[in-house]
Amino acid sequence: MARSLKKGPYIDPNVTKKIAGKKPSETAAIKTWSRASTITPEMIGFTFGVHNGKDFLQVKINEEMVGHKLGEFSPTTKFLRHGGKAQKEEGKTGGKPAPAAAPAKVK
Repeated sequence: MARSLKKGPYIDPNVTKKIAGKKPSETAAIKTWSRASTITPEMIGFTFGVHNGKDFLQVKINEEMVGHKLGEFSPTTKFLRHGGKAQKEEGKTGGKPAPAAAPAKVK
C-alpha cells in the first residue's frame, strides 16, 4: 500500500544527512540499513551499500530508480532453482549432458 500524499515519501534523515553537500564522484559507497527509504532525485549518481540481511550490496542510483525504495535493488534471498525430478537428474551430471559414447570401431 502506498504512503499517503499528505505525508510525502519516507526518506531516512541519516541518508539525507550523508549525501547533503557532497558530489557523487567524490564519495565512496554510502552504507545504509534503511531499505525503506525512497530514492529521490538528489540521490542520482551516488552509490549506496544497501544491507540485505547479511552483506551490503552496491547499488548505483540512476534516473529510472527515482520513486522506488532502496531495498528493491538489494534482494534478501538467493534463488537457487526450483526442485523436481528433472532438476535432480540434471544436478547429478552437474547441469551438463552426459558425454556421448565413442563410435564403434569396425574391423
